[in-house]
Amino acid sequence: MTGYIFRRLIALLPVLMIVATVGFFLIYLTPGDPASVMLGPDATTEDVENLKRLMGLDRPLIIQLVRWYGRTLQGDLGYSIFLQRPVLQAIIERLEPTAVLTLMALTVAVSIGIPAGVVSAVRRNTWVDQVAMGIALLGVSVPTFWMGLNLILFFSVYLGLFPVAGYVPLDQSVAGAFRSLVLPAFTLGFSASALIARMTRSSMLEVLGQDYIRTARAKGNLEQVVIYHHALRNAMIPTLTVVGLALGGLLAGSIVTETVFALPGVGRLVISSVMRRDYPVVQGVLIFVASTYVLVNLLIDLLYVYLDPRIKYA
Repeated sequence: MTGYIFRRLIALLPVLMIVATVGFFLIYLTPGDPASVMLGPDATTEDVENLKRLMGLDRPLIIQLVRWYGRTLQGDLGYSIFLQRPVLQAIIERLEPTAVLTLMALTVAVSIGIPAGVVSAVRRNTWVDQVAMGIALLGVSVPTFWMGLNLILFFSVYLGLFPVAGYVPLDQSVAGAFRSLVLPAFTLGFSASALIARMTRSSMLEVLGQDYIRTARAKGNLEQVVIYHHALRNAMIPTLTVVGLALGGLLAGSIVTETVFALPGVGRLVISSVMRRDYPVVQGVLIFVASTYVLVNLLIDLLYVYLDPRIKYA
């Protein structure tokens, strides 16, 4: 197992290199440059060129890429042009809202998706199944920004149950932080729950038709024991894969949700950095999200062993 984990961690390097390289060139293909944005519309061409020379942006792209590789391999994600601080520090300062939001959204997605998928499979081709899958289809189809705006209108403006926008840090009030993230978490988690519900239903239907389920029922086990002990555990491997993919989607989806709910997280940091052409921050967040995504998938692979002891990693 240790050797497998070590090899997977080594395999992360080429993946991150590819992500970093593609992200680097895509960012530089966008029109505009940070020097012009920093100096404003009244700056002369000479002033812009001088600032670009000071920032090293006048060098060839290959040289900028090689220098960036060198810094990144040493754990230095660069220095923010506009925030005037290291990129890693800027990410850490905004990580709390994004991390808490992602965990709450994942909790919402799993809490809705797995029970809905199980009930839908057990009550196959009944009105319960049709209602559950109809809601799942709705969750996949509705854009998160539209759902977020409607939740704000109903629960915050009309009912006044939750704040319209903003975030209360955990060190100020845990309850306040939870209350400020309920609507964003439901907005993010509902769409992810739809995918989890559909995968759980599909896996459960396949497992419920197996011989060992028929044997478990023939032995007189309670139906709840057959469903939740024998069937669900074996149906969880493909569902767990989807949960891992959903976690990456929640991290990426937080960019839109944080903008709608005005949360000071990593997502809004990306949006503001793109608008200001703050290249080091965009590249740093890209590496951070890609690393998190790959590590989560590694964790999911390791959890397979717990669900199915027949799986062995050499």
